[in-house]
Amino acid sequence: MVSLRALAPSLTRITVAGAVGAALHVGQGDCDLIDANAVQYSRAVLAQTDVEGEVICCEGPKDNAPSFEFREKVGTGGGPKVEFIIDPVDGTTAASKGRKDAISALACAPAGCFQVLPDDGYYFKIATDYHSIGKISMDMSIEEIVRTVAREKGVPVSNFTVIMLERDRHAEMLKTLRKLGVRIILIPDGDIAGAVVSCIPESGVDLLLGAGAGPEATIAATAVKCLGGTMLVKVWREKDDSARMERLKKEGVNIDKTYSQDELAKGKELVFAASGVTKGELLDGVRLIPEGAVVHSICMRLPSGTIEKSETTLRFKGHPVYEQFAVKKH
Repeated sequence: MVSLRALAPSLTRITVAGAVGAALHVGQGDCDLIDANAVQYSRAVLAQTDVEGEVICCEGPKDNAPSFEFREKVGTGGGPKVEFIIDPVDGTTAASKGRKDAISALACAPAGCFQVLPDDGYYFKIATDYHSIGKISMDMSIEEIVRTVAREKGVPVSNFTVIMLERDRHAEMLKTLRKLGVRIILIPDGDIAGAVVSCIPESGVDLLLGAGAGPEATIAATAVKCLGGTMLVKVWREKDDSARMERLKKEGVNIDKTYSQDELAKGKELVFAASGVTKGELLDGVRLIPEGAVVHSICMRLPSGTIEKSETTLRFKGHPVYEQFAVKKH
């Protein structure tokens, strides 16, 4: 049986395809076109991948955006039985406006390993590296979380960097962080990349904070677990939210529970892959060249903990996937 380790390069090709499909329409102001193209390219590469795969979640359906179908069967059927959570473009709005930090990302594991939080409202997320495992909790204030992570990492608060989505719902948290005097990176979209860079020492980012969507939490948790970091996720409550709480309960979500990376991404055989669509904190963006494109990617996996960064140069003409779609547009 082929292992996920052996499949990892093939899984990176899926996000490369999604990134290229999206990048062909960066800045054109059409979110649906970007999503549709990314899904089309990703699906074509998945069809050639030697797995018996199933997409158990894909970001998009809530907003009626183009996406993979729920429980869509993918792969040749000739390899290991695996499940995918796919976000063909995390940061679709950013990509449509030509802004930074859009990526194509996926998580893959043997069937039954993922818990996906419903795409219904927001979930508060904390992510950082291994120094703070078991040291932080959702019961702590924002100031306590920051000071604890800074202390465990040995970083002065004045040199500490928090990454977070730029959203109105984070206004009070932003005031607290600015009062503390930490450095803040506000990203327009895409908190998967934010969670990942918080666990990479050389990134210069120490902590992800903020409320974002559910499916992305499990993709990010997969990467965080592969990097040996810690991620905490809990239902984000807003005013007059009782109807949503009831919906989440019916979906099996414990609305009072803090979910960890080990609960969202179970087991020790996991792969996370991502490719940059536009330049960002984690990856450089797709660079179109006369014959094709140059794409930057990252792939990480357990049990080895291996992290691979790659630069892929694609030639569209004559390629079994890209010639179908890209040559006539490029």
